[in-house]
Amino acid sequence: MASSAVAASRKGKRIPARELSGRTVFIDGYNVIITVESLILGATLYLCDDGFLRDTRGIFRRYRSSDNTILALREVLSILQESGVDRAEFLLDQQISRSGALAAKIRDMMVEHAVPGSAMTAKDVDRRLKLADHPVATGDGAIIDEAQKVVDLPAEVAKRRRIEAVAL
Repeated sequence: MASSAVAASRKGKRIPARELSGRTVFIDGYNVIITVESLILGATLYLCDDGFLRDTRGIFRRYRSSDNTILALREVLSILQESGVDRAEFLLDQQISRSGALAAKIRDMMVEHAVPGSAMTAKDVDRRLKLADHPVATGDGAIIDEAQKVVDLPAEVAKRRRIEAVAL
């Protein structure tokens, strides 16, 4: 749990997807995809005291894409397309197996969904997100603390699907 001051600061940075219209957004690829996949799978999600939706599956390093990855990406790209985002930049951790292939798949799907932008792998995703001068999509508290504005894409998907999280 975050302190009340940290939770309040994070809540103050949160913006809805509709405020991405005409803007660039940087996306913490694995953080967002894994959480949306958890939502699709019916895993328990938690609405944390800082206002962000999180899962507790803890599969980050062991992550393998699946059919649910495609479903999750369709949901996320649909929200980005509807928001009128100017550009979406997906960042994937290079050290996770097959990240390059997933980045290529995301780029293909972005074209299909008419979402301008790109997907790439990097060794320093967290640092890049913390330094971004655009809104960031993540549920990672350390990144939220450094970001200027943050969008909770998994929460947007949950709202669309009318799925409620367990409040902490």
